[in-house]
Amino acid sequence: MDEVDIRPLRPYQALVLTKGYERVMVISDLHLGWEISLNREGFHFPTQMKRLLKKTLMLLRIAKPNSLIILGDLKHTVSGVEIEEWRDVPEFLESLKKKVDEITVIPGNHDGNLSLLLPEGVAQAPATGITLWDEIGLFHGHSWPDLKLLGCKHLIIGHVHPIISFRDPSGLRINRQVWIKAGCDGKKLGELVLKHLGVKVDEDLEYALRKTFNLNVKASSLIVLPSFNEILGGIPINLEENGDRRRSSTFIGPILRSRCVDVMNAEVYLLDGTFLGKVKQLRALNY
Repeated sequence: MDEVDIRPLRPYQALVLTKGYERVMVISDLHLGWEISLNREGFHFPTQMKRLLKKTLMLLRIAKPNSLIILGDLKHTVSGVEIEEWRDVPEFLESLKKKVDEITVIPGNHDGNLSLLLPEGVAQAPATGITLWDEIGLFHGHSWPDLKLLGCKHLIIGHVHPIISFRDPSGLRINRQVWIKAGCDGKKLGELVLKHLGVKVDEDLEYALRKTFNLNVKASSLIVLPSFNEILGGIPINLEENGDRRRSSTFIGPILRSRCVDVMNAEVYLLDGTFLGKVKQLRALNY
């Protein structure tokens, strides 16, 4: 049986998933149309679609995947569609369709009315996520996953925009995007997903999931992607909340707030693959 390989496409914000002859590239959080909100505030910023398209096409040439999965927040407007998004999102996807066999978009919290923008041949998955090879569960991270994803060993999300923030010798604060790899308690997560669904379980959870849902819980690891649009802000995972607005230990999304994920022992990597340490170690440095 072919082994699943999960590998960041260094030094970029893309993940490549491989099993046998199948090869999938995953990106997240493009936020096409993000500059519209800046323009309204008086900051004139050109559209980023062309730049992000060029970058995506380059990575497709490097990775040579059979399919592309966009893991949420393809567009920026939470609800509704801006005029620029009517133009940019279809053009972006039409260009990618010429270079990759399959494109799937898993909606995020910014993807309101996304279905109106998707060209023919681009699939929209449920916001609760999808499974790949019964071994990888993918969802954006702003909502609880579909229960079936817990039958996968590896869970992959975006949504968080993780960064590390530190000061250089002159006192200037510098932010760098990072990958996060953490342990996950699948059984505890299963309890919370069932609670969210309004399902009460009075017997052993694992037995109930096998009997009622034909599901063996295997989820044990979680990978958080950096945002593909590197201009966006992020959450500094190494800084704890202490009254300074730049510091925040508050992760967004129910799965990271649920205590099912061992955040403090999560491993942190720069885009080039440099291992920085665990979250608890980076917080102890008190940058």
